[in-house]
Amino acid sequence: MNGRHAEGPHEHDRGLSHDLPVLARRRMIRLVAGAGLIPLAGCTSERETSAPPSSSPSAAPSAGCATIPEETAGPFPGDGSNGVNVLKESGVVRSDITRSFGDSAGGTAEGIPLTITLTVVDAASGCDAPKRGAAVYLWHCDRDGAYSLYSDGVTEENYLRGVQETDDEGRVTFKSVFPGCYPGRWPHLHFEVYDSLADATAATSITNTSQLAFPKDVCDAVYATDGYGESVRNLSTLSLESDGIFSDGHDRQLATVTGSTGDGYTATLTVPV
Repeated sequence: MNGRHAEGPHEHDRGLSHDLPVLARRRMIRLVAGAGLIPLAGCTSERETSAPPSSSPSAAPSAGCATIPEETAGPFPGDGSNGVNVLKESGVVRSDITRSFGDSAGGTAEGIPLTITLTVVDAASGCDAPKRGAAVYLWHCDRDGAYSLYSDGVTEENYLRGVQETDDEGRVTFKSVFPGCYPGRWPHLHFEVYDSLADATAATSITNTSQLAFPKDVCDAVYATDGYGESVRNLSTLSLESDGIFSDGHDRQLATVTGSTGDGYTATLTVPV
C-alpha cells in the first residue's frame, strides 16, 4: 500500500465533492468575464454538461452526433486554473507522456503500456469533418492514483501530461501507462480541447473539457498485474453507474480498448466538439 493512501482520508476520497468547488470557481470566472468585469484571457472555460454547444441553430450538432459531454477538469488540471501551469512550459507538446520533462525531477511513470488515440471531429457536420489543427491537452493519474504536480511524492514531477496537435484526420496519439483506480472515482483520464496549438500552449480559450472512462474488463485485467494492487480494492467499491461523473451516462465517453497486459493496450475515442 502506497504511503499516500495510508495517512487519513486519501486526497481523492472526496470524489466529485472535491471537483465541484473547482468547477464552480471556473464557471464564476467565466460568468464575470462575460459581463466584462475581468478579461477572459488566461482563464479556462467550462460549460454545464446539459448546456447546448451554441445558441445558434446553425451550429447545433446533428441528431446522430452530439457534442462530447462537458465535465469538470477536477482539482489537478495543471492548466493554471488551480495553481501550477504546465501548458506554458517548453516540452509539453509531446506524444510520449510517460516521462517528466524540463526542470522537473525527471521521473518515469511505471505501469502497463497504454496508447491513447482521440479523434476530434466537428459535431455540427454530423461527426463527418475532422478538426484539423486543433489541440488536445491530456492528463491522468499514475498507477498509484497520484497526479503529478499535485500529489504528495510527485509534486516535482510532470509526467502523464502532454499536448498534441490534431492531424488531417483530427487525431492525436499519446503514449502513456494505464492509470490506477483511486478511492471515489472510476478509472478515467482528463482532456481539454483547444481551437489551436497556440491556444493550448497559451492556456487560453478552452473549447471543451471532458473525461474518458475505461471498460471494467480491461481494468480488471490490468489491476491483476504487479503494481496495481490498491486499485483492485478501490475498483471493487465502484461502478460506472455510481461514479459521480459518469453516472448520468457514459456511452459517449467509454473508450474502445484493445490489447493485452503483455503487449499493452490501445484506447480510442471519438470526440465531437
